[in-house]
Amino acid sequence: MNMLRINRLRAAALLGVSFTMLFNGCGQNTQEAFSEESAKQEQSTKSIAQNVPETETDYSLSDIVVGVEGWSAFDENVTIKIPVYDRHIEGAPDVTHNYWTNWIQENFGDKYNITVEYVAINRTSVLEDYDALAEQDGLPTIFLEYDFPKMAQWAAQGYLTEFDFDDFMKVAPNYYQQMVNLGLLAYTDLDKKTYFALAQRPYYNTDYGFVTLYRKDWLEQIGYDAYPDNWADEKEMLLKLKESGICQHPCGGKMISGSGVDRNYEYRTFPLDEENWACYGDYAIPALGDEANKKLLKRENEKYNLGLIEPNFDTIDEETARSNFAHGRTLYYQGYVAADLDWVNAFYENNPDGELAVKITKNIVDREGGTVPALRANNPFGMMIGFSSNADENQIKAAWMYMEWLTLDKNLFTMQWGIAGENYILSKNGTPTPVANYTGRYVQGVGNNKDYWCIVTETRTTGSIEDIVASSTPKNIPQDFTAQLIENYYGQLEAAEAGYAVSDCNFAVVLESVSEYQTQLLELYGKYRSQLTKCSPKDFELLYDTLAGEYAKAGYQKIVDERREAYRAGKSTKLK
Repeated sequence: MNMLRINRLRAAALLGVSFTMLFNGCGQNTQEAFSEESAKQEQSTKSIAQNVPETETDYSLSDIVVGVEGWSAFDENVTIKIPVYDRHIEGAPDVTHNYWTNWIQENFGDKYNITVEYVAINRTSVLEDYDALAEQDGLPTIFLEYDFPKMAQWAAQGYLTEFDFDDFMKVAPNYYQQMVNLGLLAYTDLDKKTYFALAQRPYYNTDYGFVTLYRKDWLEQIGYDAYPDNWADEKEMLLKLKESGICQHPCGGKMISGSGVDRNYEYRTFPLDEENWACYGDYAIPALGDEANKKLLKRENEKYNLGLIEPNFDTIDEETARSNFAHGRTLYYQGYVAADLDWVNAFYENNPDGELAVKITKNIVDREGGTVPALRANNPFGMMIGFSSNADENQIKAAWMYMEWLTLDKNLFTMQWGIAGENYILSKNGTPTPVANYTGRYVQGVGNNKDYWCIVTETRTTGSIEDIVASSTPKNIPQDFTAQLIENYYGQLEAAEAGYAVSDCNFAVVLESVSEYQTQLLELYGKYRSQLTKCSPKDFELLYDTLAGEYAKAGYQKIVDERREAYRAGKSTKLK
């Protein structure tokens, strides 16, 4: 029996079918529910050095000096495998082998006799990729994932090993202290056994980096000075664009695939019903059959029948959708901003006289259109990190060393910003200014190497939120979006403070139905979604109810029932 099978059996015995995470304080919001435990953890860790245990544990370490000062090279070479998202962005360097993976090897790996290998994970098929690696006995040393349910599932499958923070903080004191300072330790346990370390996520109650850019010059041609903030006016604007001949299908369109599609937060009824939120509110699996999803698809059906969406939208992939916007065929495109964006650069190359603008989030309820300014708030932590049950203690120690090494200012700064005079230029006040459209030897990966340094933090931080936004504004283009992006951040913050920032429900149990049915439901949803978008408006209601029933029979009802059972048993987070 191989090690993975042994660990799977051990995990099943330890965890059973449920996890009793630190979800005490039912009826409180997520932060409040964990605050007491976090305070206890923080009180016990006032000084890292004072907390180094005298007795050995499962991962005993020979060094008694904490942190980098206590590190030495391994006697025999240790290989660690680190996952990195492959987002299939045209022009981006190979995610497993590029200047920056070599830089890490030369500056970290070679010094400590560690071979650092990167494993490409398809961003849209994370579960399938990890399962395939498990079947090949090729699990990476480190697991990286944003979604708690996936990590809980991997723990239940025996892919992850538990560990002791007393050992972790001897190797990685800065990383550990960061978690203490942010109150994240209470999110790291399953059944009172530690499985996760957590990266930080600044400004987690907004999603200021994800924006919609639209053709301001087109709107001005038909008499608009800004994007409408209600559906009645937006529909009128879209029809004018179409009728004027400026754009045949202003809303464009693209196929629906993978998890996280059709987020329906703005179509929900506030204040939220907590049980409905727990059962249907998760963004990963589309909630076909829930009223908010029905409202969203009815809107898409209306757009399609008005001719605002491409007739063959379900054959258009993401790359083609970006290209359609860049070539002036659609009104808007959504994506994360960065100092150097290929689709923004391509837009100005193809439309030298074009003018774009940021669609600003406003705290406005469109009662006639049936929407609110709701957005998906993130967890208070960023990337979740687990460690392979197949890894030996030297590999796990090397993985902790890798995490700690990346927290060090000089290393994190270099990975985030690159090489001075190449990727960025320092301003007089010491703030780095990215060099846009850089194509030299030191070209960074997607999002300024984010898929490497996200193991530490979710964003580049360079002072105030205004500084951060300014540093990520697309550079060397005809327009400066800094002021608009800052305005959009404060619009999102205002909506969040008004109660419209929604965090998804996290469960303290492994939802077995999710792992069993998620893949087939995602495939089925794409098919049903196309039918519902393209059908005649008079047929929508009946078809929706019919397909929702089929979707429920295909496994979604079992997921909803399992979520409801966990919620009613008090094994979930709660709404604020």
